[in-house]
Amino acid sequence: MIRFDVLSIFPEMLHSPLEYSLLKKARDKGLIEIGLHNIRDWTEDKHNMTDDAPYGGGCGMVMKVEPVERALAAVKRKDIPGEVILLTPQGETFSQKIAGELARRQHLILVCGRYEGFDERIRQHLVSREISIGDYILTGGELSALVVIDAVSRLIPGVLGNDASVAAESFSRGLLEYPQYTRPAEYKGWGVPEVLVSGNHAQIERWQRAEALKRTWLRRPDLLEKADLSDEDKKILEKIRLHEI
Repeated sequence: MIRFDVLSIFPEMLHSPLEYSLLKKARDKGLIEIGLHNIRDWTEDKHNMTDDAPYGGGCGMVMKVEPVERALAAVKRKDIPGEVILLTPQGETFSQKIAGELARRQHLILVCGRYEGFDERIRQHLVSREISIGDYILTGGELSALVVIDAVSRLIPGVLGNDASVAAESFSRGLLEYPQYTRPAEYKGWGVPEVLVSGNHAQIERWQRAEALKRTWLRRPDLLEKADLSDEDKKILEKIRLHEI
């Protein structure tokens, strides 16, 4: 079981997505726990201010360190080790590999920013990791938090109906996933590859591996540089490069 705690000034944004599909089922089964917290609850001024103008001037407002520090102190658990993650465009780019690393943790605290950014002391003293979900800017970290929660939760045993399906998904083995088909076998003249309906499981597995390699080579060749390729995979790739497959 893993617990997520999300710190935000708009925690209501996360309520609805967490009440549907696999995340709701996982929560109902006790496989994951999710706590949503409003950083404003840890302010001490009458206006509940979580931001202020930056020292040195500049446009925009900056998230204050004090309420974030108090919020973290309140949600950290003494009984289970946790990791505090700042969701920011300046962080390392989120990936399936990172999702797998986080899925082995017991407690993840996700800090969602707003405004122009964070007081640098939050980065320096209060968090253990910074994560970005891509090279673009959002109005806040709430959507990023949902992406992390969803991607990590899927890797918790029991969350998916078939845990084995995780291993075949894109990025799980360093490659994009092979093409998938379902019934009918033919529709408007569009057929299914014969090997998939042959019943020959060894041939099907070879086809799937070859197609995964081909799709990765065509769409994300950068992934092949880091993929764990067997000698057979390399032979298949050479045939793909020569357009023999």
